[in-house]
Amino acid sequence: MIGQRLEVRQGQGLVITPQLQQAIKLLQLSNLELEAFVEGELERNPLLQRDEGEAGGDSSAEAVEAAASGDAAELQFTEPSGEAEQAMDARTEDLYDDAPGERDAERKRDAGETGEQPGLSDWSRAGAGGGLDGEGLERPDTRDATLWEHLQAQASSAGLSPADHAIALTLIDATDEGGYLRGELQEIADRLGVDLARIEAVLAVCHGFEPTGVMARSAPECLKLQLIERNRFDPAMEALLDNLELLARRDLAALRKVCGVDAEDLAEMIAELKGLTPRPGAGFGGEPAQTVVPDVHVRPDPAGGWRVELNTDTLPRLLMDKRYHGVVAAGARSETEKAYVADCAAQASWLVKSLDQRAKTILKVASEIVRQQDAFLAFGVEFLRPLTLKTVADAIEMHESTVSRVTSNKYVATPRGVFELKFFFTAAIQSSDGGASHSAEAVRHRIKTMIDGEAADGDVLSDDRIVEILNETGIDIARRTVAKYREALRIPSSVQRRRLLKAG
Repeated sequence: MIGQRLEVRQGQGLVITPQLQQAIKLLQLSNLELEAFVEGELERNPLLQRDEGEAGGDSSAEAVEAAASGDAAELQFTEPSGEAEQAMDARTEDLYDDAPGERDAERKRDAGETGEQPGLSDWSRAGAGGGLDGEGLERPDTRDATLWEHLQAQASSAGLSPADHAIALTLIDATDEGGYLRGELQEIADRLGVDLARIEAVLAVCHGFEPTGVMARSAPECLKLQLIERNRFDPAMEALLDNLELLARRDLAALRKVCGVDAEDLAEMIAELKGLTPRPGAGFGGEPAQTVVPDVHVRPDPAGGWRVELNTDTLPRLLMDKRYHGVVAAGARSETEKAYVADCAAQASWLVKSLDQRAKTILKVASEIVRQQDAFLAFGVEFLRPLTLKTVADAIEMHESTVSRVTSNKYVATPRGVFELKFFFTAAIQSSDGGASHSAEAVRHRIKTMIDGEAADGDVLSDDRIVEILNETGIDIARRTVAKYREALRIPSSVQRRRLLKAG
């Protein structure tokens, strides 16, 4: 029967107050978005002013300077307390009414159980910030994907090892808006601590990404990649690409001679070139490219280890003008005026505290990431460790959602280059017996080895059987992850392999 009844339930949760929204929003903003937000607050709130280093002012502004002074490089932190910290470290489930299944899926993505590089899905979904409104903090991202996001998504599913995936992300970062690779391969190899041949091998994989011709180092190479895909690259076309300056001068006689073709064939070849795309990245939308300004600097410490410092140029220093507050508060006559002054004072005080807490949280997370990935900084990309949001969150005693917000749109300058903080999160497969985690690349290699041995054994392994074998060896992996790894390795299903084995 359908009826109505009243029930009383008791529970705990966080109320999404405007102050809580502001604190969370500040944590996930990039330094450019934060500067725009602060400018808006300075215009709106007459009690706020920039701290230009003058005497006086709110002590919270001085705390930001202390956090950025470099003393925290010893990785020692005093645990902050108060409303600002509680707001920064709010659990996602306390803020959003999502389904438990969705939260479990996000947790598994961060843990690497889906086969994707953890953090990359978060990276590609990261919004561009924006103001606070009643529609919530995380609004759907309706803008077109940028070229870099498109390439990063393909790199994530290309079946690359963690080290090669990191190389691919570095190459993608060196690609301009037109789709051309502008970085020197030797310089990238020296910076990442790998051989030039390793960089060239990863670039060859990237040349298979869409749009065709992307990440070429020159216009002839871009056109060559497109012609190869169309199966139209032959010696005559190669000679034409090598002599594009003759085509620019309309010296057709010289072109016919170097290409060894007649006038009709040359006209067809030129028509084919006109049908190609010289700027493969031009069709992508998104936000205009902006110069990356690092939020954190990592430098070698003369005493050993690494110094982790905030970039003070990206830290807005604000304080509440207490003298002006006293003047306007004394002059307020009506209740409306008094309420307005009190609200401005509360908002100014909260913003100063939130900025202070934001700086400390970023420094705390970045320092733990550096501690976890010190081998990469010292020896190169081959030594990237499997790392998840949960590992960092447990080490610094914060929630995973807080670490996720901190690592979004934040960059760190290291001796090996400038990287987004999410760059340092690489996939790992958990051990079923409680031992050390297994590298995703090692698991992929083991799956390939088992399937390669099917011809000798005469027994085709199903995905379920592969899961059982891996579980017996201490690797906790799901069937869907095995299927995803197998597809990334371009290995047919067990049914297709059985037919091929019989046909052979």
